[in-house]
This record gives sequence, structure tokens and C-alpha cells, in this order.
Amino acid sequence: MKARLHEKYLTEVAPQLKDRGSYDNVMQVPRLEKIVLSIGLGEATQDPKALESAEKHLGIISGQRPVTTRAKKSISAFKLREGVAIGMMVTLRGKRMYDFYDRLVSVVLPRFRDFRGVSRDSFDGRGNYNMGIREQIVFPEIDYDKIDKIRGFGITIVTTARTDDEARDLLDAMGMPFRSA
Repeated sequence: MKARLHEKYLTEVAPQLKDRGSYDNVMQVPRLEKIVLSIGLGEATQDPKALESAEKHLGIISGQRPVTTRAKKSISAFKLREGVAIGMMVTLRGKRMYDFYDRLVSVVLPRFRDFRGVSRDSFDGRGNYNMGIREQIVFPEIDYDKIDKIRGFGITIVTTARTDDEARDLLDAMGMPFRSA
């Protein structure tokens, strides 16, 4: 069974982008490849419970078990040693990716106070979109009474688009609420 947004992509978005763009083949049309959620936990060096809490919340939000990220090199100014756990990340693909994107666009982003849309300029030059969420409590799955600390995390939406304009057209057609220029 396909996700609702994946069906929309196959039936509406891909043919629309193929007609609008200069694509000879449907396989050339940009599509979502993966979505990466990541939390940086600088306080994890002093508080090991922070990792457990972040792992639980990221798991609830994504529906997958997060992977611990570790420091690649020691930095004395940050009291950081090589190999110490300093964050969590989850890579979503397939049905979970489309389900997460659907929830993000239709439920989570509109829950922000005074929401006027997301920035059009957060592309990296290769067709990938980055955004940050300041607090995990905007997700309806998170129980406000059970959180120990409000944490933000980053969301990277990786597409097969070659340029930022192609990716912007794709995300716009898939319902991303961009701020009007």
C-alpha cells in the first residue's frame, strides 16, 4: 500500500512537472529520495540521559530507531573527545518518508504560531532543502508532560533534482508552504 502523498506524486505531480519541464522521460522528473532528521546534543557529554530522551522522541516522531552520531575528532575547547556520542539521526525512505513529509506539511508546520510559510532560500545548490524545527512539541505524537527539555532538530529533504529551481518546483507541487516572495 502506497502513502497518500506518493500516490499524488505519481498521478499529479510527476506528469505536471514533466509537461512543465524539459524532460523526455518520466524517470528524469525530480522526486524525493530521502529525508534525514538529526539532533545535535552538545549537553550529552555531561548528561547521558539527554541521549536517551532524544532517542525516544526522535523515534516517536520518525517511526524508526535513531542512530547515534559520534565525534570524529577531539576538540579541547568544547571538552569533546573523539568517539563520544554527540547526536542522533534518522534516515527515512519509501513509505515512511512520504508519511513524514505529509505530516510535516499538513499538520506540523501549520501548528507554528504566526506561521507565514518556510523560506524559499534554504536550498543547498544541489536541489536539497534544509530546515530547522525549534521544538519537538509541535509534533502531535509528543506528549508535552513527558518531555524533560525542549530540543530542536534539523530536517534535510534530499531530492533527485539537479538545481534548486527544479527542487523548489517539486516541493511546491507536493504542498510545501513556501513564504510568498
